[in-house]
Amino acid sequence: MGITVRGLESLEAGRWLSESGNRNAGALRAKGGPHGARFYFRYRDSIGRYDDFPLGIFDPTGRDGLTLVDARAKAGYLSKRYLSGDRDLRLRLDIEQRESESALAAKVKAHAAAQVRQAATLGALMDAYIAQLKRDHKASAAAVAGAVYRHVSVPWPALWGTPADDVTMDDLLAVVARVTDAGKLTEARKLRAYLLAAYKAAISARQDARGLAALRNLRINANPARDLAAIDGGNNARERALSVSEIRAYWRRIAALPDPAGALLRFHLLTGAQRIEQLARLTTADLDRDAHTVRLRDSKGRRKVARIHDVPLLPEASQALSALVPARIGPYLFSVTAGASGAVYSTVQVRLRGVVAEMQEAGELEKGTFTPGDLRRTVETRLAAEGVSAEIRAQLQSHGLGGVQSRHYDRHDYVAEKRDALETLHRLLTGSAAKVVPRKRKAKA
Repeated sequence: MGITVRGLESLEAGRWLSESGNRNAGALRAKGGPHGARFYFRYRDSIGRYDDFPLGIFDPTGRDGLTLVDARAKAGYLSKRYLSGDRDLRLRLDIEQRESESALAAKVKAHAAAQVRQAATLGALMDAYIAQLKRDHKASAAAVAGAVYRHVSVPWPALWGTPADDVTMDDLLAVVARVTDAGKLTEARKLRAYLLAAYKAAISARQDARGLAALRNLRINANPARDLAAIDGGNNARERALSVSEIRAYWRRIAALPDPAGALLRFHLLTGAQRIEQLARLTTADLDRDAHTVRLRDSKGRRKVARIHDVPLLPEASQALSALVPARIGPYLFSVTAGASGAVYSTVQVRLRGVVAEMQEAGELEKGTFTPGDLRRTVETRLAAEGVSAEIRAQLQSHGLGGVQSRHYDRHDYVAEKRDALETLHRLLTGSAAKVVPRKRKAKA
């Protein structure tokens, strides 16, 4: 007998109803159950066994199951497949279901990857790179952030929002060319270096556990800045080094300059003209009053861990340090705000310009103005002329110490040698001796 709606509604549990027709083409069946009738498609598989493939529960409204019309349509579809050669329908349909689910999962995954890629913009890359610089206490973080904001984020908003992997060398060339066209060659050279370093950091982060997660999650694969040519004329290294008479005139003026400005400049010079960004980070915890040293942390360059750099304090440097912060309200040593914050480069530069202007007016300069960086070069140059070895000068100013020997084998702190070099500098400044031969380093056993 055939299947009817009334028959389905009254079908007892365990009882079957079947459609009449050609059994060799399969047939629609229904079985009664505790929650109503269920539809099946019966067929004979490739080895002759009968199989009832489930189609769904009966629901005359079609909201929560199949109507009789729906069930007959599904059975008709399966019958056509069966007659076309799909004898093992259950196996075949299971395979198709898994393939469909796999395809859907792949589509979802691809969509998620596309969303991640769309979020991994050039702007996100530069922000993450700056965040890593700040995390690693790199002094360049503020300069990088400022340059990127001025030369990329503001003038190139569309590029800023472009996926970093879609950015081309031509895109970045246009960014850097805009700066060079304005005649700012040094700024252009730095900007190129920042873009190159940001992409490189993101790629490295994918293999480096210390890389910032925000960089690693960008999943950057290529570095379009790699092929940008270096900026000709953008590396105008200064060569200004004060003569003996100039540096002595400078010393006389800052020795007489009222504090804290005078103390700031004296401390800077008497410690060997250390990098100002490192002096700015000095706190009371870095001062060893018994050993008469301050501890700097040199994170310049590619170092992932800052190099410890102990600088001896001559009595005159200790006096300048005390004069800098006579009434302390904060922990910073190299400060003009009573220790509330460290004195940055611009703070030193402003004080220095006043002294330089007075020296120019008095005719004490032979080759024009000078900067804090020129003072650092002057210390190196004058100590070399006084016979201080290149090794000790490098130790004093913490530069050129990236070799394997310095990083892994040489554990000598050079404090005594650095103190000798600073005493040589002080005698040169005050003019109390023509030439001093520094203490020779003792041979190791």
